[in-house]
Amino acid sequence: MANSRFESEFLDFLIASAVEGGEDSDRLPSLSALSQELGVSVARLREQLEVAKALGFVDVRPRTGIRRLPYDFAPAVWQSLSYAIATEPTLFQPFALLRRQIELAFWDQAVRLLTPEDHQELQSLMEQALSKLNGTPIRIPHSEHRQLHITIYKRLENPFVLGLIEAYWAAYEAAGFNLYADYNYLQDVWNYHQLMVNAICSGDFEAGYRALLEHTDLLYHRPEAMNLPNGN
Repeated sequence: MANSRFESEFLDFLIASAVEGGEDSDRLPSLSALSQELGVSVARLREQLEVAKALGFVDVRPRTGIRRLPYDFAPAVWQSLSYAIATEPTLFQPFALLRRQIELAFWDQAVRLLTPEDHQELQSLMEQALSKLNGTPIRIPHSEHRQLHITIYKRLENPFVLGLIEAYWAAYEAAGFNLYADYNYLQDVWNYHQLMVNAICSGDFEAGYRALLEHTDLLYHRPEAMNLPNGN
């Protein structure tokens, strides 16, 4: 591994072992064993392991050791995005616009892949959200909001689309938009969600697209986010 493409012996080993495959290939050797095999110090490998963990490539637990995880784009996006919005909060705005365009672009493909079970899940999320909105006290159905959007796109075999959408919701929470919203605004949001879900379940995907297009403009009108374009 003299010509490490990542300047990380651990990441190169991770790739090589994935390509080779084999029984239980997701279970990786200990750092001490890797140190002997690769000729790299344990301290250096430990630093590289932390990078791999932050990127979502591996998981480390006391009993199971180091295991490779299925590829997920979201952790890598979030590592960069969280730094960006922490140092320059207005950078959430262009990322929100990117997420909007991605959802619109992949809407038709995504909704055609949804199963009857997915339709039931979307309807259940609607019921839970409306129960919170109409209950006493009123509660913000943020988890339902996040899960509804992710559910719509979850059948896409595209980890980059899903990763960007999931990172958006992490940023949405970091910006504090999940903590407060005007009640009338929330009612408008969930009216559009109802239109989207009804359209998906009835197969009227064009009507659902129109509802999504209008829905994603709503965050612009929030009093605390007047400078945030198309982010809902």
